[in-house]
Amino acid sequence: MSDNNVVSTVEAPDVPSEGKLSSLAGDAWLELRSRKIFWIAAVLVVVILLMALWPSLFTSADPRDCVLARKHAGAGGGALFGYDFQGCDVYAKTVYGARDSLLVGISATLIAGLIGLVVGLLAGYFGGWLDALLSRFVDVVLAIPFLLGAIVLAKRLASDPESNGLFAVIVTLGVLGWTTAARVMRSAVISAKNQDYVTAARMLGASPARLMLRHILPNSISPFIVVLTVLLGINIAGEATLSYLGVGLKGDAISWGLAIAEAGPYARTVAAPLVWPSIFLAATVLAFIMLGDAVRDAFDPKLR
Repeated sequence: MSDNNVVSTVEAPDVPSEGKLSSLAGDAWLELRSRKIFWIAAVLVVVILLMALWPSLFTSADPRDCVLARKHAGAGGGALFGYDFQGCDVYAKTVYGARDSLLVGISATLIAGLIGLVVGLLAGYFGGWLDALLSRFVDVVLAIPFLLGAIVLAKRLASDPESNGLFAVIVTLGVLGWTTAARVMRSAVISAKNQDYVTAARMLGASPARLMLRHILPNSISPFIVVLTVLLGINIAGEATLSYLGVGLKGDAISWGLAIAEAGPYARTVAAPLVWPSIFLAATVLAFIMLGDAVRDAFDPKLR
């Protein structure tokens, strides 16, 4: 049989279409869309963000319009939650309190995230003595009792009697709250730097900075973002704790923690000024924690 009569057939390998290609983020989004907890948390977060950015959408009352004649008056006249011991509209103060509470939470989380990102990235990539040094530094920060350290640092930073304590609380929570984020980033970087694509980029002459920023960081950022989401809720609760103890926000600031602290001594007389800010605070913290848990489960295939 001649070669001309031999017909060889080679089947082309199946190449998935572009529409079938899915990334980790795409798979995570598909997982998130089917989770009720994610949607409940997302709706709560959106409402709280709108409340912080545009409080006039929720109330037309002035939270600083206080008349002693209305002290501890019940609901009525547009005041859905009644009035506090100064005759201020509790509902208006609760709505406007979202702004400073979220401002503290977001700002402190950004500071903690930046410190945790740098420390975790450097420790995980270089390893060796730098990893040991940074890990011991993390251990030192973890050894500081959080509440005690926060009280001391916040009081020192807010020593100016004219300060409203906003800057002090943000710096305090940010400086003391980055350790978990750093550990998570370090672990993710150690896992990512041993992948084949990093080895290939290193063999092609990529510099350490390019390897960290262009190859390792984008592939190890997911668990880090999840930690920051949960940390945001923790920082909002931390501001309320410091304000309640008298070392947080003060003066003309309006926050849920400050409202709870002011209403505490009068809780037996009237409960509304204490209960409603507490409910909004708890719902916000719970929303961010649920959102972080949902995102974590979506990005981790082992938990699906």
